[in-house]
Amino acid sequence: MTQRFFYKVGSANEIDSLQNDLNNLVSWSKEWQMLFNVDKCKVMHIGYNNCCAEYDMDGNKLETVTEEKDLGVMVSDNLQWDKQCSEAVIKANKILGMIKRSFSDNSKETIIPLYKSLVRPHLEYCCQVWSPHYNKDIKLLEGVQSRATRLVSGMKALCYADRLKNLGLTSLENRRIRSVLIEMYKIINGYYNIDASLFFQFDEGERRGHSKKLYKRCICQQDY
Repeated sequence: MTQRFFYKVGSANEIDSLQNDLNNLVSWSKEWQMLFNVDKCKVMHIGYNNCCAEYDMDGNKLETVTEEKDLGVMVSDNLQWDKQCSEAVIKANKILGMIKRSFSDNSKETIIPLYKSLVRPHLEYCCQVWSPHYNKDIKLLEGVQSRATRLVSGMKALCYADRLKNLGLTSLENRRIRSVLIEMYKIINGYYNIDASLFFQFDEGERRGHSKKLYKRCICQQDY
């Protein structure tokens, strides 16, 4: 079972506090005979001003990593998602290649259900967390769907937008936006046990309408 432990560290006291919490975890694990595999416990320092302190568990220094897979998502210490995008594309392309080699029927009725069930899930898994904003990553992901649509008979001569329209598909970028909006709706409306104010600033002005309006700060010259 994977356990994640997050801690904001900005001073020597906070470093000591985190180490003390780790010591308490080790003591708890020994008391309940549920020992940690320290070789699999790692530290990732996030933030440009992170002091990158060293930590240990039961006297064993924890390995410091710059990237780690967490529940199938590749997390980097710079919180950029190019590695996750690359891995998703590699998996999706392998399956797309298998479909191309294994099926001689290239009709819409065959290729599109296979793509939706076997390929696209790899491109969208947990995308609410890692949805890319760099053009290179967006194009990399979109390229897989573009190749999939070209497999369908009679589609090669059409541009990507026309292929999507004819096949009843939506761009992956728009699907990610929709997924993020759904998660945003769930957080704001209390479907999760999450404090919405951690993510959103609500408009407290007494304007007409519902109480879920969000405040968007105007970016003025003085903000630069």
